[in-house]
Amino acid sequence: MNEHAKLPVTQWKIKDSGPKNIEESLVREFGVHPIISQLILNRHVDSLENAHRYLRPSLNDLLSPFLMQDMKKGVARLLKAIYDEEDIVIYGDYDADGITSVVILYKFIKQLTGRVSYYIPDRVQEGYGLKIPVIDRFKQKNVKLIVTVDCGISDIEQIAYAKSVGIDTIVLDHHEIADQLPPAVACINPNRADCSFPFKHLAGVGIAFNFLIALRGTLRKEGFWKNAEYPNLKEFLDVVALGTIGDIAPLLGENRIFARIGLDLITEGRRPGIKALKEVSGIDGQLIDSFKASFCLIPRINAAGRIASPLDAVELLLAETMEEARPIAEKLDLHNRRRQAMEKDILNEILGQLGAKPDLENINALVFSSEKWHPGVVGIVASRLVDLFSRPTFVISLKDGVGKGSGRSVSDFNIHKGLQQCAPLLLSYGGHYRAAGISIKEDDIDEFACMLDEIIRNSVQSSEMVSQTLIDAECRLQDISLDLIRQMSMLAPFGCENPEPVLCSRNIKASSPVIVGNNHIKMRMVDDSASLNAIWFGMGKYLGAISSANLDVVFSPQINYWNGSSDVQLKIRDAAIVA
Repeated sequence: MNEHAKLPVTQWKIKDSGPKNIEESLVREFGVHPIISQLILNRHVDSLENAHRYLRPSLNDLLSPFLMQDMKKGVARLLKAIYDEEDIVIYGDYDADGITSVVILYKFIKQLTGRVSYYIPDRVQEGYGLKIPVIDRFKQKNVKLIVTVDCGISDIEQIAYAKSVGIDTIVLDHHEIADQLPPAVACINPNRADCSFPFKHLAGVGIAFNFLIALRGTLRKEGFWKNAEYPNLKEFLDVVALGTIGDIAPLLGENRIFARIGLDLITEGRRPGIKALKEVSGIDGQLIDSFKASFCLIPRINAAGRIASPLDAVELLLAETMEEARPIAEKLDLHNRRRQAMEKDILNEILGQLGAKPDLENINALVFSSEKWHPGVVGIVASRLVDLFSRPTFVISLKDGVGKGSGRSVSDFNIHKGLQQCAPLLLSYGGHYRAAGISIKEDDIDEFACMLDEIIRNSVQSSEMVSQTLIDAECRLQDISLDLIRQMSMLAPFGCENPEPVLCSRNIKASSPVIVGNNHIKMRMVDDSASLNAIWFGMGKYLGAISSANLDVVFSPQINYWNGSSDVQLKIRDAAIVA
């Protein structure tokens, strides 16, 4: 098959335009280009009031944390522990969301009582969630209260056991809820059917931050700080932003406020641990956006929990000085390099197996397992495979006849609900819409793969499994300017549910395309009105196809900074040959 036949790479879909009257109102109210007003409407901002909140995120727009079911109960129980001088443990997950949750809770509560500690289980030796042997150790140390963050909602047996030995539990979690709640003093989770908190998409660290807002507010009413200045919770938002973005939470509503303000704080670099992390990542002194956070900072935090100890990442974010922080940041950087090498080896092995499957287009679920794979990196590999093949994917690490796996999904399939139907084959499972974890007997993996494949076949149209490129608007090249791109920055931070703007221009040519770097195509895009620089990352194989053809091109415009100057550059997403 020739290269012409392979373009476009994805299925294109132009988003429906919003009401014309609102679009025009946005142009008048905010003085923006009509393309910008279209982008705003495409992000489900359907009124001027909502547009103000969207374009100018403010802490004043945060919802009351007391709208969350059990929030008052949870705060009251923690205050009892503080006043009665009980020993408290903050118990978190080992990913970036759990680590950041532990950091903000521990740092705040430590100012209130010296009798607080934290615990994060080892991913390989202990696994996810509360464990009864750990609860026994807490009992021996006279712990009276456990606060779980980014875990706990499915630990019914463990929390019941803790209660039986005299330890209360407060659950702060955002994962999907099974048929019953654990017998905790408080189960704070916006996904509860009886929870009136309107925004349901907080990461675990977002719930932890709301708990701190409620806790601080209650203490202020009680006169805890008397005439002294009370803690400024805004200072925690750099850490909250890392956990929120790291958990791929939708960057809308509360999460948008956390991420927008938090990224500004990360850019300032006041927290020694984050500044040290920027240094080892080579981005210190740069403007930190969601992409730099996602690809430079968060992987190094996650690497600790994946292949080493998550406590390294906690200690980094709690560090008080650069002298303390730098050695830890360097250690995390080494962990991340090891993680990248492991991930590459596993991915290449799986791609080799897929190359031997002639019927790949008929397979709805990708499930792979091996005793050679480290359980800490299988989730990342699953994400890569979803990106490459647009199929829900599980990658499973085997040991002693039992597999621990991580799954990732496409936007049209709720992987957690899929697992509910597979429950008879699973030792345990948990997660949410796009990501999940499982424990399974090795002998049941093949049957699990077949069952999951059938569930997906019956619930998702095959056409929906094709990778889609969603286009915000069509435009001429002459519409793209530095001013337009600067206006686009008002929509940042970009991420889940708030994607980087994607535009389309028709019937243009690629002038002087050449291969640069690691198989990228660099060129000028030319029509009868303008000529702009462009780059298509990793797509060198299409050089011949685009060289002499008329093209429809999908792209994200960006500002390219080079040698002290700035210019418009189109980041190509896809291209189609015009017949």
